[in-house]
Amino acid sequence: MTTIVLTQYSGSILGPIARFLGWIMNWIYLFLENVFGIENIGLTIIILTVLIYMCMLPLTIKQQKFSKLQQKMQPEIQAIQEKYKGRRDQESQLAMSEETQALYAKYGISPVGSCLQLIIQMPVFFALYRVVYNVPAYVSGVKSAFNNIVDGIMSVSGYQDTMTDFVEKMKIAGLNADFHNSDTTVVRNYLIDTIYKMSTDGWDVLKSSFPTLTDVISSTQTHLNHMNNFLGVNISDSPLAVITASVKTGSYLMIVLALLIPLASYLSQVLNIKLMPQADTDPDSAMARQMKTMNMVMPLFSLVLCFTVPVGLGIYWVFSSLTRCVQQVFVNRHMQNLDLDKLIEKNVEKRKKKLEKMGIDENQIRNAAHMSTKRDDRLPSSISKEERSAKIEKAYEYKKSANPNSLAAKANLVREFNERNNK
Repeated sequence: MTTIVLTQYSGSILGPIARFLGWIMNWIYLFLENVFGIENIGLTIIILTVLIYMCMLPLTIKQQKFSKLQQKMQPEIQAIQEKYKGRRDQESQLAMSEETQALYAKYGISPVGSCLQLIIQMPVFFALYRVVYNVPAYVSGVKSAFNNIVDGIMSVSGYQDTMTDFVEKMKIAGLNADFHNSDTTVVRNYLIDTIYKMSTDGWDVLKSSFPTLTDVISSTQTHLNHMNNFLGVNISDSPLAVITASVKTGSYLMIVLALLIPLASYLSQVLNIKLMPQADTDPDSAMARQMKTMNMVMPLFSLVLCFTVPVGLGIYWVFSSLTRCVQQVFVNRHMQNLDLDKLIEKNVEKRKKKLEKMGIDENQIRNAAHMSTKRDDRLPSSISKEERSAKIEKAYEYKKSANPNSLAAKANLVREFNERNNK
């Protein structure tokens, strides 16, 4: 399988994940091409997005089970917080921590129970974004479509300066191409990136820059337009670029099609938020107001951003939201029929077996927590400040008569030193 190593995302965490997802995307593209004769990047993105989200469904269900249990626990958590409200001493804080841990153990879950799902999900979704953003770097079938035009450009004398001027003229963002690099493989990758990321208007500028390659450029343009076509829109263009070009030519149907992607992204995210289970919180609380603001802003942010990014990314956002919506309908039905008592019993048993496997006795944990929070019998917290000061002073008097070489005598010297310096 041929890939573009240079333009693949090179991050130490997301990089390997992106390469794996790219391998899956390449397989989907080749499958559609070889079995059905379909060469379409948009359809490949849709299938990949749906497939990844379906694989993540078990983690989504687990995360929402955790949220459901947390909602059930909330009154008890609030009771513990109310019990220790205003008590900032170490003893009270440790006692509150002990009771909170005991409550989580009662329900058989961990306070960080949903973190594992997020740790797994988020890198995958970010890596998927990287793959969709730079398809030729991962899909060999798309990369091969650039071979003829790249060979033609590199055969022209002085192409390096011509391409540098072309990038500046087209204002291609996020591309730091060095066409004078001594490594021809690196240069080829830069050329592919440049041609893939340029707008539709770039083809005419490219033809004027390389007049001897008009036929090769035209044939490549036709092939790529076929692969990038999605409902009549080129997925490498941004909706804003499509609208701007269509206004000049009077293609009002194209304007409508270009508007559909941002609008679909907005509406699908709004629907997704509506379907998500909401926490039972006071609607007038600061957290509730913050969540309400985020639920309004995020879809609007997606709407605005979708106008400026390639249509391919918009397709990814739309179908990821739609897939989550469909999943959420079934997850909500599953949650409605969920027996929480059985789930808690199962979680407790699973936690017990996990501790046994680690060689830890649950009673030992409970006793250790109790020992860490038990009060000092010599100076009980119920005595007054005057009594406590008297006992401390008595201890210092005892230290005065201690052996000069003893630890108590040395501590007494330190005390006297501090008193002199504080005067």
